[in-house]
Amino acid sequence: MPNVIEALQPTLEGAAMRAVFALPQPLRRLIAGAPIRIDGQELALDAQLLLKLQKLTGQTGLAASTAEKARAGMAHATKLTSVAPLGGVVVAERTIPTDNGDLPARLYRPQDLTETGPLLVYYHGGGWVIGDLDSHDDLCRFLAKHAGIRVLSVDYRLAPEYPFPAALDDALAAYSYAVNNAADLGSSSDAIAVGGDSAGGNLAAAVALQTTRSGEQNPVMQLLLYPAVDATRRRRSRELFGNGFLLTDHDMTWFMDQYSPVESERGDPRLSVLLADDLTELPTAYVVTCGFDPLRDEGEAYAKALSDAGVPVVARRFPDLIHGFANIRPVGHRFEEALFEIVGTVRAALDLRKV
Repeated sequence: MPNVIEALQPTLEGAAMRAVFALPQPLRRLIAGAPIRIDGQELALDAQLLLKLQKLTGQTGLAASTAEKARAGMAHATKLTSVAPLGGVVVAERTIPTDNGDLPARLYRPQDLTETGPLLVYYHGGGWVIGDLDSHDDLCRFLAKHAGIRVLSVDYRLAPEYPFPAALDDALAAYSYAVNNAADLGSSSDAIAVGGDSAGGNLAAAVALQTTRSGEQNPVMQLLLYPAVDATRRRRSRELFGNGFLLTDHDMTWFMDQYSPVESERGDPRLSVLLADDLTELPTAYVVTCGFDPLRDEGEAYAKALSDAGVPVVARRFPDLIHGFANIRPVGHRFEEALFEIVGTVRAALDLRKV
């Protein structure tokens, strides 16, 4: 019986969470508390309600005493926010061969998309320590369906078992696989984009930088959702939002200690892409940041650095949202609303490249 209760717990907790989010706005505001305003921004009610529920359940952040416990926490959180899989998307399991072993992957295709088209190679977030294909399944389905593109989600090796630069090595191998097998994936080698959120945004940016500098076929676009781009410096947003907004200051320190335990390596532009000597000729970038995110300022600094280097950039701050909102789309309307804007921009950017 305890095993049954334990198995049902995430489902019951998830149902309770959705019931709270379905309450009338005045009741949700009453539960969430008075509006939170910091740095001239007001936190979205959906985000504030989520954080309040998280606090009531005793959750304080994404880190844990061990990587295994942190991964279990991420898996539990994914179950809490999960609903029935988004329809209209065909999903196929893939395996990507690399010099360091096979990588699991998933290929997502809109059901009505039969012709050749753009492919987005997507790297999940999670501080290079947590996250997997399942944690980002809903997001990849959403990107595929509403941007009208194929998405190849990659399950790269995680730290601390595989520290820097293992994740990047896998990310580069997965991108090369996509380029070399484009026809089999329903795309062409000159129509492949890269994208990711948080640590995955770091990997996507690093792939774009490395392939451009090596003279390889570089991506047609880089989608960077609240990316980590500088492991050497604390910025103002980390001081403002390092506590109480899902991703904490402690989380960031813990993740970096797992991924790059040797501090002297953290300035390597393969990790801190913002520190690269030359950012010219990189692919068009869509950089998304959140107002209540400790990573906000470094993401925006990277968008400016790209623009200053002559790279076409769309920089979009969602001033009312928190880090990780893309993974909790099924819970709150505001999260989904922001994602619809994101997929619209991605679709437009990929369509414009044909003009």
